[in-house]
Amino acid sequence: MYIIFLGAPGAGKGTQASGVAEEFGLVSIATGDLFRQAVERGDDLGEKVKEYMEKGALVPNEITVQMVLNKLSAPECRNGVILDGFPRNLGQAEALDEAFKKQQKNIDSVVYIKVEETELIRRLGGRWVCRSCQSPYSIEGTLTEEQKKCSKCGGELYQRPDDNLETIKNRLKVYFTETSPLIEYYRDSGRLIEVDGEGEVGEITKRIIEALRRKA
Repeated sequence: MYIIFLGAPGAGKGTQASGVAEEFGLVSIATGDLFRQAVERGDDLGEKVKEYMEKGALVPNEITVQMVLNKLSAPECRNGVILDGFPRNLGQAEALDEAFKKQQKNIDSVVYIKVEETELIRRLGGRWVCRSCQSPYSIEGTLTEEQKKCSKCGGELYQRPDDNLETIKNRLKVYFTETSPLIEYYRDSGRLIEVDGEGEVGEITKRIIEALRRKA
């Protein structure tokens, strides 16, 4: 089973991908993690990725797709995967489909977690991340020093520089501009599942699982 999770920054893709992956016995893959792992390995692919990341440039589609395919060949991915936040644009979607076709694989479903822009801004403005384990937290208001500790590993919680209001609005604008054609692409092919991404985390997970089972 191969599934893609789409959603704007703040939609909760990572959290939902982990929960749904556990339910179906799949592996959740975030391309950001793949980039970091490739750089740490220091192989040819990792060196190429590092070069682009150091320049602040986007990693080309063909390299990103190759990284995803390499990961899919790992033993732990034999039951299938959830791709978290990839592809990000139409070019990546087409490249991924072409690569899958050569391997006689198919993307079965594409889950679009839909959240209103005002809610996304609220969530992103209250987003904190652990410096050590990267666990995300949603906290509104100011925190005391004691509250700035990760409940999982004790690491320091911090807010990313790009989580200020102006940057948030710009990130969302870029996302929706890039992703609109992508959503239509998957809708036209009958693979898109739209899920309401507002409410309690567990309830949203339940909606996604039920929608995937109905489609299966």
